[in-house]
Amino acid sequence: MEGAISKQGGRLFENISSFVRQCIFSVLSVGPVPSHIAFIMDGNRRYSKKENLLDGDEHRAGFSALINMLRYCYELGVKYITVYAFSIDNFKRCPGEVESLMKLMQEKIDELIKEESIVNRLGIRIYFQGNLKLLSDPVRSAAERAMVKTASNSKAVLSVCVAYTSTHEIVHAVQESCEEKWDEIRKQDANNSVGNLIGLEENGKDKDEHLIGVTDVDRHMYMAVVPDPDIIIRTSGESRLSNFLLWQSAHCLLYSPTALWPEIELQIAKYQIAACRFHWSWSVVSDDPLDRLQYFVVDKE
Repeated sequence: MEGAISKQGGRLFENISSFVRQCIFSVLSVGPVPSHIAFIMDGNRRYSKKENLLDGDEHRAGFSALINMLRYCYELGVKYITVYAFSIDNFKRCPGEVESLMKLMQEKIDELIKEESIVNRLGIRIYFQGNLKLLSDPVRSAAERAMVKTASNSKAVLSVCVAYTSTHEIVHAVQESCEEKWDEIRKQDANNSVGNLIGLEENGKDKDEHLIGVTDVDRHMYMAVVPDPDIIIRTSGESRLSNFLLWQSAHCLLYSPTALWPEIELQIAKYQIAACRFHWSWSVVSDDPLDRLQYFVVDKE
């Protein structure tokens, strides 16, 4: 009986919180809303030391923060969310920690694709971006299942960068572009009466057509399925990109709140209040959406 009352109380509080957020977001959405926000989820281990948590609990807290952030972004009207979940460099950590993280990742991916999960309730499609071959078989299978099961969701997109670094993504895209161009040359060569590449070398136009360009590389990026981010947020006060979305971040804003990732919910609440207080002055700062967004994320204290 007490458990049922407690559960009902929790749902009531969640509904009230959701209503308050929607009221705040309805004010914020009068101005431009970023289409794509990317997060570097930094500070889990520091949060564990700060709160004296057991091993692994900090990552569970980080996952809870991610779920809340998905909800906030969805309610605000952000279409694309990208998170840096696990770098290729993270495989250099001690084997025990890596194994623990892989197990937790598999557990949380399976939770995300349950019918009643927030991903399916909100209609969020999931992509896992990176060198998935580096993942353990169970984690890779879970990631592939998640992408298949959410393929029909279309209201928002969550890209999870795992076994990922930007330099690897760029090298992979260049390799794919080279292979594509060579395939084109071979096909043209097969149809060439000369039967070799001499014709290509003598024809400057044909030669130029087979050069690799920026658009070719861009098309083969892992992140080509979503637009470039409008803003990258890295928690814990660090201002480094740490090999994340280097290709895609040339024109986006960078922001580093001091909150650790599991604490980001509290930090966001502060900015909601600040944004409401300064909404009207913020909305007339500039006609450029990025200028307005930059004004929004500045700490008003």
